[in-house]
Amino acid sequence: MLSNRLFPACPRAFMLASLLTLGAAASPAQSLPAEVTAALAKARVPSDALTVLVTDVDGRIPPRLAHRAGAAVNPASIMKLVTTYAAIEHLGVGWTWRTPVYLDGPIQGDVLQGNVYIRGQGDPKLVVERLWLLLRRLQGLGIRSIQGDIVLDHSAFEAVATDPAAFDGEPLRPYNAAPDALLLNYKSFALTLVPDARNGVAQVHLEPPLWGVRVPRSVPLAAAAECGDWRTALKADFSDPSQIRLGGVFAAGCGEKVWPVAYADPASFAARAVEGLWRQTGGQLTGRVRDGNVPAALVPTFELVSPALPEVIRDINKYSNNVMAQQLFLTLSLNARGNGTLAGSRELVRAWWKERFGDAETPVLDNGAGLSRTERISAQALGRLLQAAWASPQMPELVSSLPVTGVDGTLRRSKARAGGAAHLKTGSLRDVTGVAGYVHAASGRRYVLVAIVNHPGAAVARPAIEALIDWAQRD
Repeated sequence: MLSNRLFPACPRAFMLASLLTLGAAASPAQSLPAEVTAALAKARVPSDALTVLVTDVDGRIPPRLAHRAGAAVNPASIMKLVTTYAAIEHLGVGWTWRTPVYLDGPIQGDVLQGNVYIRGQGDPKLVVERLWLLLRRLQGLGIRSIQGDIVLDHSAFEAVATDPAAFDGEPLRPYNAAPDALLLNYKSFALTLVPDARNGVAQVHLEPPLWGVRVPRSVPLAAAAECGDWRTALKADFSDPSQIRLGGVFAAGCGEKVWPVAYADPASFAARAVEGLWRQTGGQLTGRVRDGNVPAALVPTFELVSPALPEVIRDINKYSNNVMAQQLFLTLSLNARGNGTLAGSRELVRAWWKERFGDAETPVLDNGAGLSRTERISAQALGRLLQAAWASPQMPELVSSLPVTGVDGTLRRSKARAGGAAHLKTGSLRDVTGVAGYVHAASGRRYVLVAIVNHPGAAVARPAIEALIDWAQRD
């Protein structure tokens, strides 16, 4: 069991959970609002494909609406609420990831006579700008040339095999990358295209620079004023890890565009990015960049420190970043046991849940990101978590991480009339759509709202969920 010392808010959370359970159990069967039923009918989705809970954040009265609230369903990315709130309580809001760098030889003049080791510790936000800072720190020690190798240590996490095309057929989307203890820039690059009308081309820039990868410096510029489907017009081929091909044109009307792309050979991405950026910043290397483990006797020369946990969970929840969520999930077992494994993190989160909420309705966990066909949780269980979070000192950190209807994140294009009145985590997979979070109602009350559809027509049932959000807001 996890220590009570880690969870000082447990007694109040147990009280809230008990009240919610009793309220839901005592509540008679409730009819869905007419506008929700009408939207479901229009989408040809039966009402029993929807699970709903709308209840006060403090749990002092029976739920305003409970429809199949005890049914365990696939929540898709809504499961990130469990991972991020467990992390807030287990790691603390001041948590940061540290990436240590080691040297195994002396510096003579501006030459390191030995190897550089970089040990990954699961940092979810080791993007290109921060990799640049790490290499500049190395050069700040006076090193311009490395008479040895740069060794990348990925051993803090178990290797997690994933198929990046498994869920949405989009293997080149950065959010489908697999977790990695030394995750650099989500194993992805960005192509920036800038129109150059004078020369009749669009200039092409690759970031980060990838060692050994050829990329065209420009593509022909089309005179079209309308941008249209500019990605298709480029006729890009990313299948060859050593060469990016652009066989089409770029419309002048597009202006500057940035295209994030997952690298075709993710296993070699970190080495190519480190060497490319090291050499671009003026560094020399006589050896190579390779994978390996840090020798036990070495001590860190310096560490690169990540942004704090609240900034990371904002990225995870507002933009539903799957790989960052998996990094955080694996960090739980890495921090507790010295090795990040899916099995270890599942066990830790289950133990946390039971200590926090009791044995009933324990979520079925897979990778903690919701990118799974096996994860399950009920609306009632999510309601317990959201009520406990609202009552906790860390409430502002979780709420501020959630997308705001009609304003930002994955809800920026929401058509709910309650624009700006709801903070809700979204979830979407094939056959799954839903939201869970908080609604600020016209009366001044705040509600926990959970609504999830599991059905082949889930994608077209979103108007029903938006109608529910509006109904909850108009109390």
